[in-house]
Amino acid sequence: MRLMGRATCALLASGLLAATLSAAQRGPAPTMLRLDAEVTALACAPSVVYETPPAPLQITGGQDSVVRRTFAPGDLVTINAGTDHGIEVGQEFYTRRLLLDSRRAASRKTPAVVRTTGWVRVYAVDKQMSLVTVTHACETIDTGDYLETFVLPTVPAAATATGPAQRENYGRILVGADRRHSYAKGDFMVVDRGSDHGVTPGARFVVYRDKLQAKNFLYDLGEAVAVDVRPESSTLLVTVSRDAFATGDYLALRK
Repeated sequence: MRLMGRATCALLASGLLAATLSAAQRGPAPTMLRLDAEVTALACAPSVVYETPPAPLQITGGQDSVVRRTFAPGDLVTINAGTDHGIEVGQEFYTRRLLLDSRRAASRKTPAVVRTTGWVRVYAVDKQMSLVTVTHACETIDTGDYLETFVLPTVPAAATATGPAQRENYGRILVGADRRHSYAKGDFMVVDRGSDHGVTPGARFVVYRDKLQAKNFLYDLGEAVAVDVRPESSTLLVTVSRDAFATGDYLALRK
């Protein structure tokens, strides 16, 4: 479906085109997602980046009589690309938001959290702009969120390793969704260990806290499993928590 160009505006008086536009503004009714809860949760899980990612495709507004900046499933939303940029009806995209540390640029010292806000499907296209329908919202989808190609994640099975932790390879908890700094069973968190450090999908970690007491052991807080692995970081799902985990706590791979 192509969007109307300026030359068709005069046809609005015909009524038929106005009715079509009105229907397009409402968009198709959202349908129930037929995805496993684990897959949906992982698709919405956070990650981190050490430099600002390119973001040429962005949400630019809605199709309402008033200005809105937040959107939910079923809403029609405008993006800043069309057929001239290879956009086609039916394509799907994640919508993501970059959360910076006190407005400082993403860097090694201040990694930025990538928050997946949901995903959308292209509903209608023009040369320079397109309409997309919000398919799923992990939270509100906002004007300015950027788009990346949608691919459903695969939830890895937890490794069977039950040996002692590799204490010579301690990592640290970095951050969680919305820059959270505490975590419990069922939460996702990002750590500073990835495939470059021997982490594989499904790898099991033991999480520790240093209570800063002389001549004392690290406290065993619980366990987590790697569900999304990148070269320098991984997203972990907390599976056992004896107390709240916190940013800065240590963790080590099970052998």
